[in-house]
Amino acid sequence: MSLALMFLQNQPDPEQVMRMMTAIIPLIGLFFLIGMAIVIIPFWFICKKAGFSPWLSLLNLIPVGNLVLIYILAFADWKVMPAPSSAQMGYPFPPPPQQ
Repeated sequence: MSLALMFLQNQPDPEQVMRMMTAIIPLIGLFFLIGMAIVIIPFWFICKKAGFSPWLSLLNLIPVGNLVLIYILAFADWKVMPAPSSAQMGYPFPPPPQQ
C-alpha cells in the first residue's frame, strides 16, 4: 500500500526510493541467474546428446550467442549414430523345419 501511496505523492521521499532500489537490485540479479539457468541447462543436454562439447551452451551468456548456438546446432553434422531401421535389425525368425 505504501508503494501505491508513494507514487500518488507529488514528490516521493528520496530515502524511501533508495531503500526500495536497494531491495530490488539483488532480486534483479537473482531473476537473471534463474533465467540463464532455465536457458543454459537444456542447451547443455542438447549439445551433449548431439556430440558437441556441452560448454558450447555457455554461448547463451553472450547477447547474440544464443542465435550463434542455434545456427551451430542446426547446420552442423551431429556426431551420433543413426537408429537402425527395423529392416536392418533382422528379427530372429525360428529356424526352418528340418526335413
